[in-house]
Amino acid sequence: MEEKQSFKNSMARLEEIVSLLERNEIELEEAISLFEEGLKLVNSCDTQLKTFENKVAQLLAAYQEDAGDE
Repeated sequence: MEEKQSFKNSMARLEEIVSLLERNEIELEEAISLFEEGLKLVNSCDTQLKTFENKVAQLLAAYQEDAGDE
């Protein structure tokens, strides 16, 4: 099973991939492979961001609920 990277590490790798692809100095096969890896990282980051957003929303709701009880 593939280990999930931290958001920070995923973003750093994604930036590295974009840089490699922008240089246009690699073989097409490697470019396709990097592009595929990049798409997986984008999906992973998107999922993590949605999880973070949901957690913040839950925390805010709980805070507002507690503040309303006072």
